[in-house]
Amino acid sequence: MRKFLLAAVAASLIAGPALAQDKGPDTILNVSYDISRELFAAINQAFIKSWKAKTEQNLTINQSHAGSSRQARAVLEGLEADVVTFNQVTDVQILHDRGKLIPADWQKRLPNDSSPYYSLPAFLVRAGNPKNIKDWDDLVRPDVKVVFPNPKTSGNARYTYLAAYAFAKEKYGSDEKAEEFIKKLFANVPVFDTGGRGATTTFVEREVGDALITFEAETNGIRDQFAAKKFEVVVPSLSLLAEFPVTVVDRVVDKRGSRKVATAYLEFLYSQEGQEILAKLHNRVHHPEVVKKYQANFPKVRLVKVEDTFGSWDKVNKEHLASGGKLDRLFGSR
Repeated sequence: MRKFLLAAVAASLIAGPALAQDKGPDTILNVSYDISRELFAAINQAFIKSWKAKTEQNLTINQSHAGSSRQARAVLEGLEADVVTFNQVTDVQILHDRGKLIPADWQKRLPNDSSPYYSLPAFLVRAGNPKNIKDWDDLVRPDVKVVFPNPKTSGNARYTYLAAYAFAKEKYGSDEKAEEFIKKLFANVPVFDTGGRGATTTFVEREVGDALITFEAETNGIRDQFAAKKFEVVVPSLSLLAEFPVTVVDRVVDKRGSRKVATAYLEFLYSQEGQEILAKLHNRVHHPEVVKKYQANFPKVRLVKVEDTFGSWDKVNKEHLASGGKLDRLFGSR
């Protein structure tokens, strides 16, 4: 785990009177990914209380949720996000590449490449795990139906695609074998919802499929919320590190005068209080004391990084995710 940097965050959180003198607007908009509603409802409540104590300002934090890639496009098309809290680096990077809404070095502004927490693709199966699903191989069996959202619109599903590809490439030894594996996986999906929350509804409420693939945090949240259904969480032998990058949207915060509060909001995610909230809601975090406190809640898993299997996010974007890339071809052949 990369070294968790606290100094920069602590300096900005101990602002006190200076913040009180220049509060800025009393509303900000956080544009986020589809399944983060409950997470940021908890974060917002805590931050609003903290901000009030420091500035005496009553703050309102508005939320917008949809598939991460759809949200990135909405911001590019004019949705005035003070901050974005996405689930894929490329969905933040595009705000610089196509809109110059943020600087090129946005990842250097906060610790851990501006990713305050992380997760991984995991499986949620029905009570008793009747199909005995243990690893990625089981998801391509002809008797198994799998649910996850459309990787063309969902960052969540793109992690699923990349994790499955990484598993297959390592196990079977070539890109060609990995592509055949992905074709079988896509063929086993009865319906592709546009985002993670829609896929959850399909699996849980419509009772479609034998396994739901989503972030580990979401699988545990669903298990807790629907305890009567006795869902089980399965963490595969190998999965992909899913980082959750955040940034202020510079063009918006400078226009609205909201840079101070927007920056403090994101830095709160790195504070011990923020990391506690994240960990309680089943996200893996970096703060050493919080990691130690919650380590029993997170099974050990071999996590590979995008750089390990694919070279870089830039290479993934060009070879897999861009129009006409591998994902387009494999998804179209399902």
